[in-house]
Amino acid sequence: MRRFLTGLLGATALALTALTQPAAASQPATRALADVIPAPVSAKVDPKADFRLTPSTAIEAGRGARQVADYLAGVLRPSTGYRLPVVERTKAPSIALELRATAQVGDQGYQLTVARGGVTLRANTSDGLFAGVQTLRQLLPARVESQRVQRGPWTLPGGTITDYPRFPHRGAMLDVARHFFSVDEVKRYMDQIAQYKINRLHLHLADDQGWRIEIKSWPRLATYGGSTEVGGGPGGYYTQEQYTDLVAYAASRHITVIPEIDMPGHTNAALASYPELNCDGVAPPLYTGIEVGFSSFCVDKDITYKFLDDVIGELAALTPGEYLHIGGDEAHATTPEDYQKFTGEVLSIVARHGKLAQGWHEIAKANPPVSAVPQFWDTDGVDAATAAAAAAGNKIVMSPANKAYLDMQYNENSPLGLHWAGYVEVADSYDWDPATAVQGVGESSVAGVEAPLWSETLTDSDDIEFMAFPRLPGIAEIGWSPKSTHDWTAYRERLAQQAPRWEAQGIDFYRSPQVDWP
Repeated sequence: MRRFLTGLLGATALALTALTQPAAASQPATRALADVIPAPVSAKVDPKADFRLTPSTAIEAGRGARQVADYLAGVLRPSTGYRLPVVERTKAPSIALELRATAQVGDQGYQLTVARGGVTLRANTSDGLFAGVQTLRQLLPARVESQRVQRGPWTLPGGTITDYPRFPHRGAMLDVARHFFSVDEVKRYMDQIAQYKINRLHLHLADDQGWRIEIKSWPRLATYGGSTEVGGGPGGYYTQEQYTDLVAYAASRHITVIPEIDMPGHTNAALASYPELNCDGVAPPLYTGIEVGFSSFCVDKDITYKFLDDVIGELAALTPGEYLHIGGDEAHATTPEDYQKFTGEVLSIVARHGKLAQGWHEIAKANPPVSAVPQFWDTDGVDAATAAAAAAGNKIVMSPANKAYLDMQYNENSPLGLHWAGYVEVADSYDWDPATAVQGVGESSVAGVEAPLWSETLTDSDDIEFMAFPRLPGIAEIGWSPKSTHDWTAYRERLAQQAPRWEAQGIDFYRSPQVDWP
């Protein structure tokens, strides 16, 4: 929590803010029914139907609901001190999780009903149940997030929530290439983003500064290419067993991992590991800076595509999700003609291994198949190739850097981050609409949103948290909640109420002066 009270407008600005803003009211015992992030589609309040957890409360798991029920029990037991047994059926007051045909909510939505006699959470899928559990935990007092027993009462506000996402893809990206993060650090981030119904984790596994995944057919990628990081630190990499563990942990949080091997640029770690991947057969030195655009695979060498077939094949076998991310951005050292040829070959390799391709929006220039998903990252909202891909039927993931990049500095005094895309305060990250972010890409062409977090200046979980919170919840809400709920004034009030929850979890967040924190 070393930056917990650090204001990035400077100490003087924070002092003035403290003098001019009224003190926030104390945290209420219960939350208002719709007072959660992301905002739900519909909430019907019944003030006579509040439900209180007691030592006799059970969690009832219908068929197919056991995994989510066990997860919920694991969240609630440490702070309440209650047994909360997970059972198939009970006559005791319970929180019942049911997989049952539920109109409107689709594959990811849910219906949550809180009554005096018990709580019922229904969904069509376990993903929907898991999303509903995230809402339920936010309806309880913030101290429910503590790992130590806290004093109750544990009261849920009465009524019914019907909820489902605006877009199916709501992602976060973590760059483990520029600085390496341990398995436990990545799992911690998974736990944090899952609370806000993020369902994709894009892992940026390879870049100029480091290669972070073991490839058994090309072992020096990890052992040599992964041996450093920005600034010359020790680096590191995930064994295939560790990566499999990360994928499984993500699945337990109903998150799909999308691994990225960036190419044809951002490839110095690979080129340094194997000389034959270079056009001149000479390996460059390992790189620990932060410049981009200087590296490229050798497009005309057959060994390049044998290498990529091996890498993509091993990664595909380890990854149960549909998508592999092939990068494709900032390939300044690759000619346009070579870029077209290279990307076409890589798309074919991905397809041969039974996967679909995602890539940064530059891949749209290579006329990818309609199944490919370009990810728009630029700042001006204009890209003819992306618009053409959308017109052809491709879905687009929206990550405009001046809105969604969590590594941008909050302001000029920020101790972490960069600002090439501008300074991005909390209101900036919330004040945009994926359906109008890119000219020629309407709502029906948007797959969803993603919040990338690049790690040039980040070295540990504290750094990740400080940059992601409080901006990530707003981007999650943009991806989940109806456009009609999008209102900064109302959102900032709900956001402020997340602070005690983050404190209980030990999340090192930025106390933006734009929000009246408790």
